[in-house]
Amino acid sequence: MIIYCKRAIKDILDHRFLSTVTIVTIAIAILISSAFALFFINANAIVNSWKKGIRIMVYLKPNSSEIKVADIKSKIEGMKGVENVRFISNKEALERLKNQMKRQSSLLDDLQENPLPDAFEVRLTDDFQNQDKVETLAARLESLSQVDEVEYGQVWLGRFTNILNLFRLTGYAMGVLFFVATVLIVANTIRLVLYSRREEVEIMRLVGATDGFIRAPFYVEGLIQGALGGIIGLAALFVLFMFISSNVDKGLTSSLFAIRFLSWEAFLGILICSMFVGWMGCFLSLKQFLKQ
Repeated sequence: MIIYCKRAIKDILDHRFLSTVTIVTIAIAILISSAFALFFINANAIVNSWKKGIRIMVYLKPNSSEIKVADIKSKIEGMKGVENVRFISNKEALERLKNQMKRQSSLLDDLQENPLPDAFEVRLTDDFQNQDKVETLAARLESLSQVDEVEYGQVWLGRFTNILNLFRLTGYAMGVLFFVATVLIVANTIRLVLYSRREEVEIMRLVGATDGFIRAPFYVEGLIQGALGGIIGLAALFVLFMFISSNVDKGLTSSLFAIRFLSWEAFLGILICSMFVGWMGCFLSLKQFLKQ
């Protein structure tokens, strides 16, 4: 194995230009693919954190009596998936609105009557934190006689999820495209190295060297190039990540979500994929060359 590694390193140094092209190509492919993966990881984390904080607002019809309010509350508390229910009177809702508006709160002082409805704030159990179950529960709440409207941010959550799924499909397509393109470039690069050493390969065959003995150094070379390309691509992604995260408003990220880099498991997985790309390029090139 040490002999194969020495021969592989010697080949890389003897063909610096071709090796550099291969490593840079793999690095660019890894950088772009990893950037998509990093985006998906953070976007999924944001969506999951929002889903965990989902609450359903149940707005009541005007002039609901206290008896009816108590009856509706007991019905809501008895529904599956409901963790707790809090009644918010229209007076409390108006005070909240004034506090949120702060300097513009004086605009509400001249109101002849309170336009806001009474409402229930419904928080869900952990096993109900997904869109399908939320929609089912919202439909049950809307069917109650004194309920005027049910709102839980379904529009923006659905749109954001659809956009995320679209980006995910695009990322998969681009990942496959970059994989195929990188493998072909690596294969062509190794093929050029093989043609430059075809006389040496023929002599090795004449003296009885097996195809496995001939292939091994090139496989090691592909693995080394893939590893170097993966490390360079991930290092470039980390620098880009640090630059972006340092320029994002810290107050915004701390209150909404925390931007995070790839985990060690994902890092190693991408590095292994990068090495596989280098090996696959060598495999395809050698398979064609040794048949001739």
